[in-house]
Amino acid sequence: MSERALMALVLAAAVGSGLVGGIFFAFSSFVMSALGSLTPEKGIAAMKAINVSVINPIFMSLFLGTAVVCVLAGGGSLGWWNLISGKLVLTASFTYLVGCLGVTLVCNVPLNNQLASSAEATQTTALWHRYLDVWTAWNHVRTMASIGSALLFTAALVMI
Repeated sequence: MSERALMALVLAAAVGSGLVGGIFFAFSSFVMSALGSLTPEKGIAAMKAINVSVINPIFMSLFLGTAVVCVLAGGGSLGWWNLISGKLVLTASFTYLVGCLGVTLVCNVPLNNQLASSAEATQTTALWHRYLDVWTAWNHVRTMASIGSALLFTAALVMI
């Protein structure tokens, strides 16, 4: 892979990671708090609607496209392994793939599925309070991983 192509991938990964981190930051800093201030029925209904509407071409292209770019950039960085920038790109890629994509698939999505399948009101109310705490905690991890990746990718670009 040419240096120019790798730099373009690293730039795209930095921007993608930063944008995804910004979306997750919004949820961590005010969206989940706002949903938690609603009655459980209204909060659950709003979160279910969000979980359906987030599966759209724009967000999914950004979220999964950044993961693909991270795989390509991480692989390309092996040619720069003797340079600090290569190590930064590989670390940034790993951070996004594990801390953002991995946590989403292993932690947040199963919670979303559990919320979507809940029907009984008393069970749902208890589930909602647990969901708010656990989902938000994992979202903090995704936020930090995405923003951390953006910072690491940017540092790599500065050092190239």
